[in-house]
Amino acid sequence: MARTTEELAQDDTAMGHSVDLINAVIAGSQMADDDASERQGCVDRNVEHLELMVAKDDWGSEDMTAVNAAVTAGKGYTA
Repeated sequence: MARTTEELAQDDTAMGHSVDLINAVIAGSQMADDDASERQGCVDRNVEHLELMVAKDDWGSEDMTAVNAAVTAGKGYTA
């Protein structure tokens, strides 16, 4: 079932939040006071979320460059 325009917008916003969080954790500007396992878990969960969302086939011409970069960075991250 294809998502509505509103659902696509909500999912796009949520993906943007995951991208921002992955990048911030890796940069050390988010969760810096949390232990390594919590930081790693956060990055792993957000990478998984992005992978699930990118796999959806109803995005149209949505630019996934930042999403794909965050997935790559997240997969290479070790807290």
